[in-house]
Amino acid sequence: MGLLALLAGALPGVSADAATPPSGSVSDTAPTTTWGGGPFAVPNVSGTTGTVSCGDPQLCDDYALKVTVPTGYDTGHSLRIDIKWPDSAADFDLYVLDTNQHVVAASASSSDPETVLLPAVTASYTVRVVPYAPLGDSFTGTASLVAAPVDPPPSTATPPTYADSAAPDSIKDAHNAGEPSIGVDRATGAAMFQAYTSTLKVAYDSSGTATWQDRSANAANGCPQGSTTSLDPILFTDPATHRTFESQLAGKTALTCYTDDDGETWTPTSGSGIDSGVDHQTIGGGPFAPGGPGALTSYPDAVYYCSQDIADASCAVSRDGGLTYGPAVPMYSLLDCGGLHGHVKVAPDGTVYVPNKGCGGNQAVAVSEDNGLTWTVRKNPSSTPGDSDPSVGVGAGGSVYMGYQNSDGTARIAVSHDKGRTWLYDQNVGAALGIKNIVFPAVTAGDDNRAAFAFLGTTTGGNYQDSATFKGVWHLYVATTYDGGQSWVTVDATPTDPVQKGSICTGGTTCGQDRNLLDFIDVTLDAQGRVLVAYADGCTGACATGGAQNYDALASIARQSSGNTLYGAYDAVLAGKHKKTKGGR
Repeated sequence: MGLLALLAGALPGVSADAATPPSGSVSDTAPTTTWGGGPFAVPNVSGTTGTVSCGDPQLCDDYALKVTVPTGYDTGHSLRIDIKWPDSAADFDLYVLDTNQHVVAASASSSDPETVLLPAVTASYTVRVVPYAPLGDSFTGTASLVAAPVDPPPSTATPPTYADSAAPDSIKDAHNAGEPSIGVDRATGAAMFQAYTSTLKVAYDSSGTATWQDRSANAANGCPQGSTTSLDPILFTDPATHRTFESQLAGKTALTCYTDDDGETWTPTSGSGIDSGVDHQTIGGGPFAPGGPGALTSYPDAVYYCSQDIADASCAVSRDGGLTYGPAVPMYSLLDCGGLHGHVKVAPDGTVYVPNKGCGGNQAVAVSEDNGLTWTVRKNPSSTPGDSDPSVGVGAGGSVYMGYQNSDGTARIAVSHDKGRTWLYDQNVGAALGIKNIVFPAVTAGDDNRAAFAFLGTTTGGNYQDSATFKGVWHLYVATTYDGGQSWVTVDATPTDPVQKGSICTGGTTCGQDRNLLDFIDVTLDAQGRVLVAYADGCTGACATGGAQNYDALASIARQSSGNTLYGAYDAVLAGKHKKTKGGR
């Protein structure tokens, strides 16, 4: 569906047709009800402007749903609502409204089925179906009370701690750092941080104190196409070769440069080798898979550029260190998955992964085992589609960790040992801390049995995109596993300094000022396995000490300061060390 569609707040003055039947109920003794609607011929794309309108000729379909359950039933159960339709090329959207006509849940992607999960409590709802691109199709709706999966006990490992630093005000784009990305030059220890058109070098001394410098690409240091304009910036540092790429999406092209000396000098490239599409570009790299053509130059690793376009998403591979790229190869079409995707990761054996938040009712990874020549979509069947792109991290032995925001807003992660064909230990890593909603999953891995999952989270439930009513307080959290994903220990990495207060909008151009953080954060490792999380701090100054939300986007890094790292050989590195710094805050 309309990828930018968002429905928030009350909907006065709208009307909708009744479903068939027009109402139904579920209870602990009768847990399922079904209904239908259609056929529909006229598309209703009103949601792309921010508010769905229902009325002739742009119809909607309403179903009155009553839920009756005993007190405490929600402890082990959820209300699941699905809508599905026969023609996979069609598209319907799902919204759930309370008795005040406020949206409490929505699924407005291109998934079939569309799915939402809500707490299983006694309540009355309006289930609204919008025929975004109906193609003459009808839909079937199902509401069910389902048992929630039982999570294993949290890890008993000692929780790691994190120290924050932020870019000083003298840095251009210091307060314009939505959608940051981060890499570490493992030869020098420098962290490379991308914020809008600025590339920043962050150096840490032996005490953990950070020094931020602007190392943006420009004409003076060899790359005049860098740091000029951007619709979607991205940065990637290859941990083996230490080369850093920065790319700016600019219309149908990508303006890309790379550096081998932490931004002292930059080299211009062909950009992407393909049309950069309309959104969500990503660059990654790693070893070539065996059995196919490899490097054309002395640069040993493959470099991948992937991006979403209107009807599909494609990747192109570079065999000369990112200077030029081969032809684009589609990873999937809109018949398989929603167009938007997460960031590309390459395994030690050359397998390539690109995650997606909505592939036929699940979240999934697009996988290539032949250097990007062909792709296969592999779903996590325990997942339901979310609003934020999922993320993958790949361990030294090839284990794949996929962290995602489930359709009920919770933080879940699963591990695969067979390249996404099957998934194990899928669990909610925020439950022990009472985290009800998350956005911006970001995952990295070190040793094969160690990984970290960073996200912004809040202990407040409900529709976190409703700027009028949502009052949650958001922090940066990091969950870590030391036993291959069987258990996780989750910590608040910003316990005394909120990242945001109130709503966080992920609805693109339909958003207001709560769009300040944009769409993602990023996480990486240094040579000793310390976890570094790049994020934009949206609550600074007086907001951080109890004042009103100010919708900042301050370039910030949370760097692991104590506890075991993701490389077991360096567990002693941080033993006994715990230092907090505030940088430019």
